[in-house]
Amino acid sequence: MNAPDKLPSPRAAAVATELRAALGRLKRRLREQVITGAHVGDLTPSQISVLLRLEKHGAATASSLARAEGMRPQSMATVVAALETAGLVRGTPDPDDGRQTLLSLTDACRKWAKEGRAAKQDWLSRTISARLTVREQDDLAKAVTLLQRLLDE
Repeated sequence: MNAPDKLPSPRAAAVATELRAALGRLKRRLREQVITGAHVGDLTPSQISVLLRLEKHGAATASSLARAEGMRPQSMATVVAALETAGLVRGTPDPDDGRQTLLSLTDACRKWAKEGRAAKQDWLSRTISARLTVREQDDLAKAVTLLQRLLDE
């Protein structure tokens, strides 16, 4: 196994290029599978990042989100306002400090995220089943294991 600090072989560099391109196309195709709705597709990368952070870590103040996202508080205020207007987040007074507002996902946002993930899972499962033989599906499963190894720290 090569050490990560060594220069990559020409083969590894070529595979990396192909992998990045393929994963980019897959990501775009999965993004297309989102359930349509009033706010779907209108979200910026910053808005999506905030939603994912709130989903993963729970309620947070705008200032803590700004720090976590490496944004200025004024920029985060714009992101939060758009998410509130779309009905994806809501603010409630912080029980420990009434001057602060805790932001959390709305039930509608949780439902939308769940439906979107289900649509992506369904599309990918159906596509794998329709386009790949059982042997190719086994090969893909092995490739996924290798991809996971690339991400393990």
